[in-house]
Amino acid sequence: MIAKRTGRLVVFAALPAAMFLTVGLSSPALAEDGKAYQIDLQQLNNSGSRGTAMLSIKGNQLTVQIESEGMVPGQPSAQHLHGSTNGHDFHCPDASDDTNADGVLSNTEATVDYGNINISLTTSGDTLATSGLAVDRMPVSDKQGKLSYKRTLTVSKDVVDHIKDLHIVQHGIDRNKNDKYDFDGAGPSELDPKLPQEATAPTNCGMVMGASVGSIPVGGIETGGGSPQSSAVPTALAGSAAAVSVAVVGALVVVRRRRALAVRTESLGSAA
Repeated sequence: MIAKRTGRLVVFAALPAAMFLTVGLSSPALAEDGKAYQIDLQQLNNSGSRGTAMLSIKGNQLTVQIESEGMVPGQPSAQHLHGSTNGHDFHCPDASDDTNADGVLSNTEATVDYGNINISLTTSGDTLATSGLAVDRMPVSDKQGKLSYKRTLTVSKDVVDHIKDLHIVQHGIDRNKNDKYDFDGAGPSELDPKLPQEATAPTNCGMVMGASVGSIPVGGIETGGGSPQSSAVPTALAGSAAAVSVAVVGALVVVRRRRALAVRTESLGSAA
């Protein structure tokens, strides 16, 4: 009985260590300097736009990389980091946020969900919220509607600490399918009547979700469907699973050795 009880204690003593390795994958320590977060950009306004973004942080330097497709060909796309650094929980909107039921989810309607602009993702110059409509400094998609963007920004400690509370939103839709922004598609923008609604309505949105990725994937950022987390997190999970297996196997080896010793001891006692 003593041998069996000891064996069980060894197994239970090994399991907490294995469980700690798994739980540690989602711990705040993963948000330390040098980590990166991958974001899946999902379409809004039935735009057909999708993409992948990567946020990587080192000190107070934030590098933003975006690869998206299904954008309006040859047109600039206003893009921003939306959300709060004060702990408010914002998220990406959906079609139900079209409160006036006009068939277009406007930026004003969507802002209720994804929050105000925190950083304007311009190609040059300042990145202040006031540059949110600086379309002359926003990236332009190619003739196939593909857009690539990369810029490193100096950000505040609040942004670094609350990066998971921010979302990337790209703007620009083509409601009447004529490959340009015009007033015929959805009228003037509620933000600036000099701009078409098509130019300011959100085309996609993505939230920073789950644990951080260890590093930017080799060969660039993936573009397309499916959760981008699935391409990075499983590697970490596989490593932890291996560590858990080693811990459990080690515990079982100890149990077997102790049981064998107990059996030999009982046999010697019976023979005596």
